[in-house]
Amino acid sequence: MNYKPIVIVHGEPNSVFLEIFFKSIRYKEFKSPLILICSHKILKFQMKKMKFKMKIKKYNPLSLNKVKLDNKTINIIDINYNEPLMFTKINSKSKKYITNCFETSFKILKYGITDKFINGPISKTSFLKKKFLGITEYLEKKTGAKKSAMLIYNKKLSVCPITTHMPLKSVVKNISKKKIIEKVVLINNFYKKILGFSPKIALLGLNPHCESVDKFNEDEKVIKPTIKYLFKNNINVKGPYSADTAFLRKNRINFDVIVGMYHDQVLTPLKTLYEYDAINITLGLPFLRISPDHGPNEKMLGQNKSNPLSLIKAIEFLEKNWLKQKKV
Repeated sequence: MNYKPIVIVHGEPNSVFLEIFFKSIRYKEFKSPLILICSHKILKFQMKKMKFKMKIKKYNPLSLNKVKLDNKTINIIDINYNEPLMFTKINSKSKKYITNCFETSFKILKYGITDKFINGPISKTSFLKKKFLGITEYLEKKTGAKKSAMLIYNKKLSVCPITTHMPLKSVVKNISKKKIIEKVVLINNFYKKILGFSPKIALLGLNPHCESVDKFNEDEKVIKPTIKYLFKNNINVKGPYSADTAFLRKNRINFDVIVGMYHDQVLTPLKTLYEYDAINITLGLPFLRISPDHGPNEKMLGQNKSNPLSLIKAIEFLEKNWLKQKKV
């Protein structure tokens, strides 16, 4: 069986991503050819630093559909990186390099060589410069997608925040019936199309215990009516549930996805439960995009202590579920 290649964008050069990439391909022989979009200079430097040995093959992105790829070598698209220092603090000088990595990957995806995409972690502060809340919104804009959702996926339980990387003070004004419907519909469609079943979805309230002393209670006025609307439209969603008990085992086992109103409301309990056994999937894009569910972690650069599990899970997910997608 022919497996489509997986495009992997390096991301932040001063990150642990190449370390976890080396550990991943050492740990497991993947069936899908991996195409790493990164600087040859950085790759060689980090291979030497990590004492990792493997042959490297450079490719032109325009010729990828004419060659037979495998994982006997590290297949790379070389992206120029002019900075003299490596393994240094994250700074804005990396922005051009990261942008070029992403733009090259978009070309490969546009050519139809593959529809499987992974990106390494980036620094939102130095790369996005407050223009986007996160990579989810960046990719939505770059691909022309009309809506998107950030699904943190684990086979046992996944979560999705309605609002992503924004200050808590901004959350309330960004909670709306329209936004909740968009995210829940994307989740429902993804599970049905890619995973092959209709998910059981729990929606959390915004306020503690879904109660408020204010005259306007978002749980009563916004969230409850939205749940009724979605349920009438054949989406298996229930709530609102209080966030302080939703993740108790007796409660969470009843659901496939828990949707929260803000980032830490759902990501904190999920990472406490499953640690690195989760991946970040962007829903709503014209291709399947995944990233490891962690940041650049510059403090651990060169220490050879980073856990590759999330990247391994990302590659495994694309291999397994790409086959299912083709059968739909």
